[in-house]
Amino acid sequence: MASERADRWYSGDDGTRLYAVESGQGRPIILLHGGLANHVACWRFAAPLAERFHLVTPDLRGSGSSIYAGPLGWDLFADDVAALVRDLGVDRAVIGGVSFGAGAAVRTALRHPSIVSALVLLTPAFAGADVGLTAAQSAAMNAMNAAGRRAPTEGIEVLYPLFDALPADLRARALPIVATYDPASVAASTAFMASGAQPFATASELSAITAPTLLIPGTDPTHPPSVADRYRAHLPHCTSRTAEPADYASTISAFLAAP
Repeated sequence: MASERADRWYSGDDGTRLYAVESGQGRPIILLHGGLANHVACWRFAAPLAERFHLVTPDLRGSGSSIYAGPLGWDLFADDVAALVRDLGVDRAVIGGVSFGAGAAVRTALRHPSIVSALVLLTPAFAGADVGLTAAQSAAMNAMNAAGRRAPTEGIEVLYPLFDALPADLRARALPIVATYDPASVAASTAFMASGAQPFATASELSAITAPTLLIPGTDPTHPPSVADRYRAHLPHCTSRTAEPADYASTISAFLAAP
């Protein structure tokens, strides 16, 4: 059985206090959540991995308990992942992410290749600066930013309508988590998402990533299959699989067990 979940606090290179949750022992796996979420979003699908691995799910800077209201950037996210790897006392880890977190994982593999033993990209959203955001992505991120700008003065409740489209059970689970967010951090993170910044300039840059990579394409307008097509075409050691979130953990385990 996996061990109990434990809080882990560590410092970014600038001294910012960052938060993660960890469980299990063995090969370290760091999984990064999507935008306007926190580590809980990863635990929902990744918890079974803690039975075989040392699973670590941080709150990205500016999200959840990793409070930060300053300017954000992909290099900063990547440097925070590298700081977490160092704090774990290991040289390398499996680095993965879902949606926005997949972008941070890719940037980590490009900026800190020596710490990435394998890469896991779940429903990636970012195709590169030469492509930019789709209309659907821009609309979604602008809506988050519009609410995020209001949060510091009007309260975190202004985010609640963003979750109205969720199934009732998911919305009921999400809102108590959102209620814990720091409004200034939300304003910083949603502004960054709406900026359209991309974790790489062109898809050809992905050819520099030598780590074995698991890719699970997205299937919706904000995670279009065309993004995964670009990754698949340029990542040198890419294994593409189709899976629902309930099967992510078993798919990741099978990928890491392959010779």
